[in-house]
Amino acid sequence: MCGIIGYCGPLDAQGLILEGLSQLEYRGYDSAGIALFDEESHMHFIKKVGKVAALKEACAKDPILSHCGIGHTRWATHGGVTGENTHPHTVGNVTMIHNGIIENYHALTENYHLQGKLKSQTDTEVAAAVLNELYTGDPLGAIREFLGCLEGSYSFCIMFEDRPGEIYAVRNMSPLVAAYTGSGAFIASDLTALLPYSRSYFVVPEQKIVKLTAYTVLLYDPDGRECEPEILTASWNTNAAMKNGFPHFMLKEIHEQPEVFKNTILPRLNKGLPDFSDENIPDELLKNVTGIRIIACGTAMHAGMVARALMEPRLRIPVTVSVASEFRYEEPLIDDSILSIVISQSGETIDTLAALRLARESGSKVISIVNVKGSTIARESDYVIYTHGGPEIAVASTKAYTVQIAALYLLFCRMALARGVYSEEHAQSFTGSLLACAPAMEAMIQKKTLIQEIVTHIVGSPDAFFIGRGMDYAFSLEGALKLKEISYIHAEAYAAGELKHGTIALIADHVPVVAIATQTNILAKTISNIREVKARGAYVILIVTEGTRIDNGLADVLITLPATEDKFTVFPIAAVLQLIAYYASVQKGLDVDQPRNLAKSVTVE
Repeated sequence: MCGIIGYCGPLDAQGLILEGLSQLEYRGYDSAGIALFDEESHMHFIKKVGKVAALKEACAKDPILSHCGIGHTRWATHGGVTGENTHPHTVGNVTMIHNGIIENYHALTENYHLQGKLKSQTDTEVAAAVLNELYTGDPLGAIREFLGCLEGSYSFCIMFEDRPGEIYAVRNMSPLVAAYTGSGAFIASDLTALLPYSRSYFVVPEQKIVKLTAYTVLLYDPDGRECEPEILTASWNTNAAMKNGFPHFMLKEIHEQPEVFKNTILPRLNKGLPDFSDENIPDELLKNVTGIRIIACGTAMHAGMVARALMEPRLRIPVTVSVASEFRYEEPLIDDSILSIVISQSGETIDTLAALRLARESGSKVISIVNVKGSTIARESDYVIYTHGGPEIAVASTKAYTVQIAALYLLFCRMALARGVYSEEHAQSFTGSLLACAPAMEAMIQKKTLIQEIVTHIVGSPDAFFIGRGMDYAFSLEGALKLKEISYIHAEAYAAGELKHGTIALIADHVPVVAIATQTNILAKTISNIREVKARGAYVILIVTEGTRIDNGLADVLITLPATEDKFTVFPIAAVLQLIAYYASVQKGLDVDQPRNLAKSVTVE
């Protein structure tokens, strides 16, 4: 969950690392620090609590000429947000930055008699102390021995005081990517920090050690033999990771949705039919499975819930959506007859990765839906469907949700064809309607002014509720999550039919209720539930499709979607709900892109 960058080369290391940390700040912004070798091979440390801007200010007062260094921006796990807990951590010859959690740090503290010797409350300082105990002048040998001591997930960048101009890196589950360019050698926790210098990179393989110097990036296997990395090419450039005139990344990414939606769908259509031949997904697999397990966290899980509502009643096989962090502990019923679909924007979500491994151990074939090429989840899956969303920088996920659902809808359509549920004509009609959602999304994004006005009735309330039935309930869950995570308004989603079972006790005068009523078969039931909350004084914001007849007085505000088939309304609705959350955060004067206590990629349990 932390941001890591390292650099060796002819450029100004201090400035380069600070800019890289700015690119990575969405991964953690509790504190930040750098360690640099100066031109006399002396080590310097600068660490600050708060955002990278505070670190930049401190560095500007005391610039250090350097060509080798490491930097870190922290999302606190072990120990509070203090100067002592800020990375890098130094013990003896070893300076280290770390993303992840060392699960056996208590045992290591006892085994190496570190009690009373540590300055921080972090597991990272324990790791640095252990490596220092093992280090006798041979970095590779010490790191190999060190890895045998550790339990947990981690990515480390390490410098040794007696090895100026060198950086060593290693990982287990937590992400690291590296590149060598004409500007020097780079390593980072995320590709966004490397893009200004190279679109060619490699994902650091687990348990293999990377050595960076100004002239090389070398990769060593666990036996100490040099090996060749697999070089990948990023499908997006630096401009895609910039705001491009928008006040926030989140708003930019909301606006990008129609385009990335089409980018995800069009390459996978052949004569109007979904085609996964490039992904090598066989029709026999889709035809013969007896059930589907969708595994994901947060927004990706909500995308899975939309897919379940689409798939199960039409394919007539059980489709279960599991929270990835719970999957391993519920003794799941899964075997080689079950298809597992795991969803992760980053491809590094730690709970989802662990669930994927369990699913494969149980014999299930796994299709992953991820955005980052070469990510761990992608590499460990049997098949991978890459979404073409480009970089998503804002912590609150928007376009990732849209393209994940788009990929799931295409996969459903291919399954329906393979299983004889859809004819080719039916499938072509489905994909045509799916593509028509791009202009529908665009139309709702253009209603920004209306949504800004609506939000003024939400921001003053401590609570807000989202209700819907069937698919609309699945959409409501994501709307509530978006509002709570960036506006800090307590927001909950409820199946509208459950209101009388307790929830309606929370409805009082002027409480905002976002009601979604787009599913024709249960529209009358949903309208009855809306009447119940309206009768108790709720401020009702009602979302319907064009042509829906609504009685006067049912809603305080009516948001009308372009005419859209029931099963496709998720796409324009997603844009509306994201904009509600966005403008609520803006009107409250909050940090839209970096909400408190959250970071973009959850790489620790």
